[in-house]
Amino acid sequence: MQLIQHHNTSLLLAQDSPADASWFDRRALVEAGRVEGHSDGSGRHPAWFLNVDGYHCVLRHYYRGGLPGKLIKDLYLWPGLHNTRAYQELALLERLVSLGLPVSRPVAAQVVRSGPLYRADLLTERLDGCRDLVKTLVDGPLPEEKWRQLGALLARFHKVGVYHADLNARNILMDEERFYLIDFDRGEIRPVDPAWQQANLDRLLRSFRKESDRVAGLHWRESDWQSLLAGYLG
Repeated sequence: MQLIQHHNTSLLLAQDSPADASWFDRRALVEAGRVEGHSDGSGRHPAWFLNVDGYHCVLRHYYRGGLPGKLIKDLYLWPGLHNTRAYQELALLERLVSLGLPVSRPVAAQVVRSGPLYRADLLTERLDGCRDLVKTLVDGPLPEEKWRQLGALLARFHKVGVYHADLNARNILMDEERFYLIDFDRGEIRPVDPAWQQANLDRLLRSFRKESDRVAGLHWRESDWQSLLAGYLG
């Protein structure tokens, strides 16, 4: 990771990243026609899809959730650069890529300090041709072997200690061949322990049940979860 410091702004570049500070300038991006769209998931703050001279990436701003987010939506207490959420996520993604895990490759991050507070953004490569699992399940059911494939993938992450803080159906993308995990904010690599691994799986199961209740026509059944577990357990 390369650090470029300019006054109160820290630009963090992943290996071989073509990005510069202009890739985080929202007004300039819009005026230059570099914004192709945005995510349309359940989140209140969609990510932006960028095309910068043929380089497709996703720009995501860090927002607070819950009650604090209603008061100070995108400001965080300054913990030192290496402990900011953007630095931590960029570093984690670089590590996951080095492990050969299917994630969106990191491009860059920007951290802007303002006294005791900071704001931050993250750029990752866009996984073209992918859709999140909820959209896929609206179109039709997945065959049993796909659920087993997803379970085996989750086991790969867990076996090397990868903790995903927000493992849910919308943070799982898939194309015609494989699955990917996205959004590793507050994620980490931690000692392997069945307790947090089971809690991670329980969170995902709650997500499927929630989406099944909320999204009309979602092709998901409890038996699909059993197929996923079969793949997870090998």
